[in-house]
Amino acid sequence: MTGAPLLLEKVETLKNLLVAYATGDSSASRPDYVQLRGELIADPVVRDRLPGFVRTCRSLDEFWGFIKLNSGNYVQRREFLRQEFNEILTYLESATAMPSDSLISEKLAQISWPEVNSAWQKALERRNADPEGAVTAARALLETVCKHILDDLNVQYDDGWNLPRLYGATARELALSPAQHAEQVFKQILSGCQSVVEGLGALRNDLGDAHGTGKKAYKPAPRHAELAVNLAGAVSLFLISTHEARQKAKPRS
Repeated sequence: MTGAPLLLEKVETLKNLLVAYATGDSSASRPDYVQLRGELIADPVVRDRLPGFVRTCRSLDEFWGFIKLNSGNYVQRREFLRQEFNEILTYLESATAMPSDSLISEKLAQISWPEVNSAWQKALERRNADPEGAVTAARALLETVCKHILDDLNVQYDDGWNLPRLYGATARELALSPAQHAEQVFKQILSGCQSVVEGLGALRNDLGDAHGTGKKAYKPAPRHAELAVNLAGAVSLFLISTHEARQKAKPRS
């Protein structure tokens, strides 16, 4: 089977093309449909999971004859296509999961911070389909983790603080600041974490979807989003694990 991330992108593109065509967008490309359909049907694993009408409708004209008889208004057509593509998209999303995804997801599901778990799931969901949104979600995940830890420790912070400042305050409270350690190896590791956080903040400012863009704006590729999400997940897990360990080590009153 071709690389799952690429297939996921192609199936998403095909679905969006069909939604556009089924809801009156005449700009939907007929050649694009033919090409995408041909590439996906050529993959034996993906072909069997495609909606039946994709396998039988060789052109957008044939698809139009099918969709107008099976779904009435635009809302019904969108919902119909969402349901029809759900199986294959779920399959491909699970196939693109990284080894660390399940570890981080399992750990975050165990803590009583639903906002943190929600931020992580949002980052995962956007990683391939919406790279710009994934970069923004990765930074939001780290900001959320830092704020929850600071709240837990009754440490004051300003909502306007940027990510590096939030992380710096959190790291000091958890004794994770490089300056708090004498051993060179720990200083290097913790300095690396700090650099990752600063890089994520800069990446989101430059490539995320949180700000307006000019004519020559660069857009992140799925690989950039994958890097941002994986780094944010790893650092978040490290912060939470350290916080929990320090809480357990406190003497009971």
